[in-house]
Parts: sequence; structure tokens; C-alpha cells
Amino acid sequence: MNLANFRYETGADGVALLTWDMPGRSMNVINPDVMSELERVIDTVVADGNVKGCVISSGKSAFSGGADLTMLQQGAAQYAKALKEQGEDAANRLFFENSRRLSLLYRKLETCGKPFAVAIHGVCLGGAFELALACHYRVMADDEKSKVGLPEIKVGLFPGAGGTTRVSRIMQTGDALQFLFRGDQLKPKAALGAKLVHEVAPNSEIVERARAWIVNGGKAQAPWDGKDFKNPSGKVFSPTGMMIWPAANAILRRETYNNYPAARAILHAAYEGLQLPMDQALTVESRWFAHILRSKEAAAMIRSLFLSKNELDKGAHRPAEVPPTNLRKIGILGAGFMGAGVGYVSALNGLEVVLIDRDQESADKGKATIDKLISGSVSKGRATQADKDALLARVNATADYAALKGCDMVLEAVFEDRTVKADVTKRAQDVVGGEVIFASNTSTLPITSLAETSQVPENFIGIHFFSPVEKMLLVEVIMGEKTGDRALATALDFIRIIKKTPIVVNDTRGFYANRCVLNYVREGQIMLTEGVPAAMIENVARMAGMPVGPLSLNDEVALDLGWKILNATKKDLGDKAVDPRQERVLRYMVEEQGRFGRKNGKGFYDYHPDGRKSLWPGLTALAGAKLDPDTIDVEELKQRFLVTQAVEAARTIAEGVVTDPREADVGSILGFGFAPFTGGTLSYIDGMGASAFVALCDALTAKFGPRFEPPQLLRDMAARGETFYGRFMPARKAA
Repeated sequence: MNLANFRYETGADGVALLTWDMPGRSMNVINPDVMSELERVIDTVVADGNVKGCVISSGKSAFSGGADLTMLQQGAAQYAKALKEQGEDAANRLFFENSRRLSLLYRKLETCGKPFAVAIHGVCLGGAFELALACHYRVMADDEKSKVGLPEIKVGLFPGAGGTTRVSRIMQTGDALQFLFRGDQLKPKAALGAKLVHEVAPNSEIVERARAWIVNGGKAQAPWDGKDFKNPSGKVFSPTGMMIWPAANAILRRETYNNYPAARAILHAAYEGLQLPMDQALTVESRWFAHILRSKEAAAMIRSLFLSKNELDKGAHRPAEVPPTNLRKIGILGAGFMGAGVGYVSALNGLEVVLIDRDQESADKGKATIDKLISGSVSKGRATQADKDALLARVNATADYAALKGCDMVLEAVFEDRTVKADVTKRAQDVVGGEVIFASNTSTLPITSLAETSQVPENFIGIHFFSPVEKMLLVEVIMGEKTGDRALATALDFIRIIKKTPIVVNDTRGFYANRCVLNYVREGQIMLTEGVPAAMIENVARMAGMPVGPLSLNDEVALDLGWKILNATKKDLGDKAVDPRQERVLRYMVEEQGRFGRKNGKGFYDYHPDGRKSLWPGLTALAGAKLDPDTIDVEELKQRFLVTQAVEAARTIAEGVVTDPREADVGSILGFGFAPFTGGTLSYIDGMGASAFVALCDALTAKFGPRFEPPQLLRDMAARGETFYGRFMPARKAA
């Protein structure tokens, strides 16, 4: 059998071994060619009387990350073509049949009459795990790198190749729904406990264990195809069922505010499917899957959180003419919370770190923070004591700048004070010289002005991390007016080493992310002065799709920091650069009440010793009027929260701060949690249409003021019927 993506061989025991090993790829993915070859293998196994069954394994370092989601874009293009040439009914039928091809293939494997077992090592996710679930026996390698899961919900989809239907027949219903809703990835012991795999074994034994199961008479029948099968939680319409489904529906609404159609589709597919025989249940799942594939939410999330993110991760804007850098040792100036966080992720990924602060005690505190972070991973079983010892050995905490000698890059993460930054830059460059790339982790100060203190401004760049560094996926790279290609390439290489996602922006106050998210925070503060109840502000923001309310977010980043930024902006740009209502709120909170946020236990919220938090009753003093909550337009509040961020994103495009819509969208979701179901700030505008968005901006401007005024660029785009992705999307690099 001539296969391009698999190796097929039959042993003397009559068991075939199918090794998935796609040429030219580091990871196996499911694409149309793989599907066609897998079907040929199934037919061959069934037709060959000498073959007892088949074991599927991987020739890569991992099993598979799942389906190539570019297939979905191709499906959309095929639908558009069929719609134009054959009409809506024919196009819909074609789309449905194409969308269920993988589900039908897996069902063919499951019911072919010969046993299939799978040997899983490394990650086995999405469509690949759905393949495993369709196999009759699953053996998983018992190591840290092996994980199984169905993360489709994270890109606006749900497991539509049988995963939803099979998981809901394997696990207790409540557990199955949680697993599907959250898109969790389970390690071997957890997967075994959930009955998602049958056996765990050392990696060196998994293929032989799977083979032995077939040789010893493994049955080619899934449990749900047996006449005595019963659902793990019993019938849907039963006392037990009625304890599950109403609660599941309520939890869905509480967690998603109905913003994510795929989550509701999971509930529908599981609820309806558990009342039907397997083949009918799979058809129901496929119909919901086709429906979700056509949703604007899935299209936007797939583009931003999968396709665009992957392109940025791979260095979409890295200068091609600069050879790869060989970063081994970096210096970090400032061992505070941010500096220690950068040191931790750097050492975690194999870099040597010199962590410098003003004295040894401060440097040691920074290393203690790193110790605490890695110790947390050890206690949770994510790292070993040996991992911890090796990581800490890579961190040299010191007050001696001479230790920077030999560093390949230096990053300063000291206070947002020009004088302090200038001082540490000079002291560091006196040791390493001007040719070593120097980066600043400033969150607001323009890079061009900071670079003036550098020996070689071309080698000075901004690398803005988000807090907490170990959890936040985004890093903002800021180009100063004189920043050169080598500095950019080095910054992007560094970010790739530490497994973060970069966006590249041009220099301006607040750069991109902070400009947008500070508008969100300001809007919440302004609403307080209008008399909107604080609880309503926080809840409606989450209803709009934001992960946390603006008041809670402000507490996390510190009110006194916001007050300092406001005063610095006012000093640099004048009184008109700040909103007097925001100034009144922050002065009252910081100067008059001494409320700095979570860090001192009191901000917009009171933080209690037992970990609870509650809105501070004193916030009512900020209200200019007392509004009846029943008279407040909730939809309008939601629009204000999203539009104020999106219109700022449009301004950054108009000003040339952001040049690529992928970076605006990915940056907005990963950096400040902008409603992921929209696909990001610019996708939010594109999805609505520039004309409709401009009309909404004008309506909000007339009612609430010029902060909602759209830039001329948006008016021009509205007049021409343009989109950001149509006008500004760079040509993709050849593969």
C-alpha cells in the first residue's frame, strides 16, 4: 500500500502497525490526504483475512495536535462557490456532507468489524483524540509530556467528529460537560481515572501493550454498540437527569452569557444525542457542528486564535535577512515582580539569567519570587525537584553590574521613571557595550525617548510584558524611531524561546494594548460618576465578553499607578489630555481615601482576610446622580465597553502604530481579554461592518462625548465598504 503520511506493516502475529509520520512536519495533523489514506487503511485491514486488527501510533515526538483548521477556511470557500453556482440548498447539503466526513470516517473505523487500538504519546488533541476515542482500546504513555483533550471550544468550535457524543457516553454527564466546556488537557492518570483511556504504560511499552490487547482477543465493538449499554448517568429523562440538565443550562448562561454558540451546541448535542442510538446521535452532532462552522464567532476565533496566532508565533514580522540569534544568557535589570517574572520564564526555557537590583537583598527577593513560582509547579506535579534545582542554578541574583558581561541581551524592568531607567541603562551598557541588544519593559513611556540614553539607539527596543508574566501569553514589541532590524529579530527570537506570542507596534504613548485597555478602565470610572451602580458596571462588562470588570481590573493593576500615569500624561500633554471625571475618581480613591487596589487590600473592592472581595460601599459618593438600574440600557453599556476599545484600536491603525490587523486582534484578546468571541478589536468592527460601526460611534459621541469619535480612516472605509483585513492584511509569506 502506497501511503505518504503513514507507514503500514503487518507482524507475524497478524497485527498491523500503522505509524502516523507526516513528512516535512514536526507534528502530525489531520488534513484531507490523511483522511483519505486512513480510509484506505481501514479497507485494507478489513479485507485482509490475515490481519487480526491494527495498532495506530505516531512516528513523531507527539501523537497529533488535531485537525489542520485551514480546512475550515477551504470549506467556507467551497460553500461560497457552490452557493453561487448551484444554489442554497445544494450548497448547504455539500457543506454538511463535507463537515461530517471525519465523523463518518471514525464511525467506519469503529464499526469495521476488526479491533483498532491506539498508542498515545505526547499530545493527542482535538480531532486526533477523537480518532483515539473511535478506537476500541487506548493505551497512553505515562509521562509528563503526554496529554489528551478536546480544546476546540477555545477557538469557537466544539468536538464535531464524534468527540462530544463519545465523551458523553464514557464519562458521567456532569464531568463530560465540564471537560467539553473547558477544553481541558488531561495527563495520563487523570485520563485513566476519567475512563478516557484504558491503560497507561511506560512510553517504550505502549505499542506492545496495544498489540497484546488485540492478540489476546480484544473486541471490535465500542461499549455503546452493545445491546446492554447504559449511559453513565442514566437516562436523560430521569430523576438523576433532571438534577443535571437544568443546572448545566444555568451554568452555561452564567459562564458564557450566550456569547459562545459552540458551548450551547455542546449542550444540545450531548442532551439530544444521549436520547438516541449512536448513529443518530452522531448525525445530530454533525448538524450542530455544521451550524457552528457557519457562525461568525467560530470564523473570527479560528482566524485570530489559531491561524493568526500561529503566524505571529512563527515570526510573521521577523526581518528575514537577519540570521537566527543564539541567545544563551540575558540580563534583567530590576528584580521586582515584573523582572522576576521575566527571569522565571527565561530560566524555565533554558536561558541563563543575571538578575540585578540596587542591592543584594533586593536581588535575593527577586530570586525568592522565582523560587516560589517554580515551587508552585513542583507542588502541583508540573515539575520535579530536579527541574527546580536546575532552573534556580541558571539564575544569578546580584547587585554587581559586572555580572552582565557575556549577556546576549539586556532587559530593564525598573520603575516607570525616566531618570531611574536612564541610570540603569548607562550602568549596564558601561559593562556590555552598545552592540548588545537592550530592551525596556516600559508600559507607557515612549521607546524613542528612552533610547536617547542608549549608546546605540538602533539596538534599543521595547519589550512590554503583561502581568503576571508567567501566565500572560502576549508580549508587545515596540519599535523606536531608530530601532534596527537586528534588535527586532533578537526580540522576536527571545519571545519565541520563552513561548510567548509577540505583536510588533510602533512607538507612541501607551503603545497599543494599554491605549485600548485604559479606555475600558476609564469607561467604568466614568459610569461610576454617572450613577451607574458599581455591581452593574462589573456584571455588564462580563456580559459584553470581558473576562473581568473594569473596576476589578483597575484594582489588580493598582489605582495609584493609574493616578501616576494620569498625572504624567497631564504634565506631558496638558490638561485636555485627561478626562476630568476620571481624574476626580482617581484623586478621591488614591489621594483622599488611600485606596490603591488589591495591593493594599482596598480599592474599588474591599479585600477580606479570608480571600473574599466585595465592592466598597463608599463608591456611591462618586455618583453625580442616583440612577434607577431598571431604567439603564444594558445593551448600550455593553456597546460602550467594547466600542471604546475598538475605536482606539482603529486609531492605532490610522496612526500607523499597528500595521497588521492580526496583531491588533490577537493582541487585544491575549493582552487584555477583549471579547474573544468577536475575534478581537478589529474583527469586532469588520464583523459589524465599518458603516454600522461608524454610525454606532456617532450615536455614542452625540450622547457621551468625543471619546467615541471614529477616525477619518474609518469614515473612508465605511464609504468604500472596506474591512481592516481587506485593506491592511499583509501578503502571507510563502510556506
